[in-house]
Amino acid sequence: MVRVHVRQEEQPRAARPPHAPEVHGDGRAGDHRAVHGAGLRGARGRRQRPRRFPAEFGARYRACAGGEGRRLRGAGRCGAGGHAVPGRRGGAARPAARAEQPARAGGAAAVPRRGAARHPVRLMTQGADVSGLFAEMVKAGAAADVVQKKLVQLYVCAHAPRMPRLALLAVNTLRRDCADPSPAVRGLALRGLCDLRMPGMQEYVQQPLLSGLRDRASYVRRIAVLGCAKVHRLQGDAEVDGALVNELYSLLRDQDPIVVVNCLRALEEILKKEGGVVINKPIAHHLLNRMADLDQWGQSEVLAFLLRYRPRSEEELFNILSLLDGYLKSSSPSVVMAATKLFLVLAREYPHVQADVLVRVKGPLLAACTSESRELCFTALCHVRQILSSLPGHFSSHYKKFFCSYSEPHYIKCQKMEVLCELVNDENVQQVLEELKGYCTDISVELAQGAISAIGSIARTYTEQCVGILTELLGLQQEHITSAVVQAFRDLVWLCPQCTDAVCQALPGCEDIIQDSEGKQALIWLLGAHGEKVPNAPYVLEDFVENVKTEVFPAVKMELLTALVRLFLSRPAECQDMLGRLLYHCIEEEKDMSVRDRGLFYYRLLQSGVDEVKRVLCSPKSDPSLGLLEDQTEQPVNTWASEFNTLAPIYGKARWALVTAHQPGEPCYAFSPCTDSGNRGTGSLISEGSKEVLKVHPDTGSLTLIPDVALTAEQFEKTWLSLDISCQQSLPWVGTVHPDTIQTALHVVHIQTIAMSKAGVQPWKAYFTAQDDSGCLFLTELLLEAEDSGMQVAVKQSEAKPEALQAFMSVFRTAVGAVAGLRS
Repeated sequence: MVRVHVRQEEQPRAARPPHAPEVHGDGRAGDHRAVHGAGLRGARGRRQRPRRFPAEFGARYRACAGGEGRRLRGAGRCGAGGHAVPGRRGGAARPAARAEQPARAGGAAAVPRRGAARHPVRLMTQGADVSGLFAEMVKAGAAADVVQKKLVQLYVCAHAPRMPRLALLAVNTLRRDCADPSPAVRGLALRGLCDLRMPGMQEYVQQPLLSGLRDRASYVRRIAVLGCAKVHRLQGDAEVDGALVNELYSLLRDQDPIVVVNCLRALEEILKKEGGVVINKPIAHHLLNRMADLDQWGQSEVLAFLLRYRPRSEEELFNILSLLDGYLKSSSPSVVMAATKLFLVLAREYPHVQADVLVRVKGPLLAACTSESRELCFTALCHVRQILSSLPGHFSSHYKKFFCSYSEPHYIKCQKMEVLCELVNDENVQQVLEELKGYCTDISVELAQGAISAIGSIARTYTEQCVGILTELLGLQQEHITSAVVQAFRDLVWLCPQCTDAVCQALPGCEDIIQDSEGKQALIWLLGAHGEKVPNAPYVLEDFVENVKTEVFPAVKMELLTALVRLFLSRPAECQDMLGRLLYHCIEEEKDMSVRDRGLFYYRLLQSGVDEVKRVLCSPKSDPSLGLLEDQTEQPVNTWASEFNTLAPIYGKARWALVTAHQPGEPCYAFSPCTDSGNRGTGSLISEGSKEVLKVHPDTGSLTLIPDVALTAEQFEKTWLSLDISCQQSLPWVGTVHPDTIQTALHVVHIQTIAMSKAGVQPWKAYFTAQDDSGCLFLTELLLEAEDSGMQVAVKQSEAKPEALQAFMSVFRTAVGAVAGLRS
């Protein structure tokens, strides 16, 4: 039976009987009877347990959650260290048995439960400032509950950079947990230690990290390997620990495959400035033998690292390709793409092997092109277009796979239409054109115009059929369709002069529909170049002349000038008056200077005589040879094999080069892994007797600068005067120069300072020197004449080495550019 408590009439606080419940500001009663009457039964009548809340968090929660007016549930009903007991009158509280157990066992303060640790994390994710609970959360990390430890570590790692001193309180707890019997606790504690982004953590992390690398549990070793990379990244430019690198190389033979892959990634991060992890013959063969044990992510990573290995013989090459043959049929698209790239790169001297590989991956690529994942579909389409540049018609038999679906986004439809244009042949041209014709009436203006442009591209080969379709589209009298068709006609007439008559017959009536700038320019060009075949060409241009004052596009006005002058040469009687009016407006009334200059040019050209005008303007009206230039010739696979399975096919080669050029990269100043292999101590995987196996093939622009160059100021001056300038450039610079900053930045890349002007002096000069491992000197002069002028750089080289000079200039520009970026 449920007891229903009937609240008495509100009485003054002094006159309220002792058994009357206290009502809080939010309407909640502190007595258990009110709780029984309202809160212990839900909508379905089920009895609910009252929520207990540790008393030691009550005051701080109220402060963090918005002041004394907001009281969290449980804080008002709890006494010190206890909770309300249903069935006991007067709201009397008894100590909580669970809170007493830790105190009785260890004599320490009570440890908050998991629910108490969850609330600060929830408030933290919502943007609330809960930094005041830092000390209590550190105490909560001493609980035995693994979930609670995860919550506490999430909180501590988020607030440690702002509270480094208090964060040290958690270090002892984490170090103690690193020796816990449970692998889950050990791994969790090690991850928490490595995630504390604070200065001076190296001395606390080093020993647990080395112990974790040798832990018997694979879970702990996985976290320890990744922790090595995290700690190295926090150290910045600190020297690489050789013992740590040796330990990581030895772990490449670990039984756990995830540990092996993590080791490769950690070594790549730690040895980034030295060229990354070295893949020699023992390591390559070991990784190949472990491929079957790896998951799909690990297989993709290992295949990417194997690109650095070059087989020593043809037999070894084909043995490796035989081992990798099965991964071309993997169910994972990333593994298939990585294996394909490795095949193409390793078989660069065997074109028939490359062609066979591309045939075998046709099925996985087609499956990816029809994938439900839009990102995967778009990436696969970009790679299909890359393959078609070397193997035209490679997917022609599967052209229907590239038909667009209604639900696909615009960018995928555009890629599919580009692929369809490259797959057209005599057998499927009718089906492809019918499909593209359906896209021309799509509700999307961009898609419709893209389909019309695709038909125009196919018209270079199948002219008659495409011109008929484009002419039919003009009958729809839609502005964006008509504009796109006229632009396609302009390009088609220029490349295929045999279709000029058909195009000229379709032009009348288009001038009343077209409103955009590109469409008007295309129509005016056609009327000017082929106006003798269009009966009403002068009258259409006259309408443009009469409305020239209201025309908003300067490009249309300039195109109108050129077209009218050209039409004047073939039909002078009909064009003389309107040409005079147009020239007068452009010279006397036009405000746009480019249009005015064009008008003056044609006016003076006409004054020189008709013969001179014909010589200048009567150029060929078409050039079929340009169609051959625009057609993509078959490129060798080796021209793009290294870009396969990268972002280059997605961005395009030109755009990708522009993107990578503006990305700040860390230049490789000392890329010589062969000589450092002994210091790295690669363990049993790298033998000292086979140094030729460790040979790395660096880029031609690699450079090694010696840290200390013994060159005095007198020697520098004498050498400077005896040499000629090898390179001179101007770097962007704004404001004053801070000599100390530039000196420090260049010293990091082993460029020494000889002399330097004081800050604020104009002109400001500085001289630097550097020397590579072959003994070549690089003498550099910096000159800044004014604060807003560019920084002039002059470099003299003791030996004529263009590649080394280019690499040095890249290093120098990066260092100076970093200083300029910090100042801005």
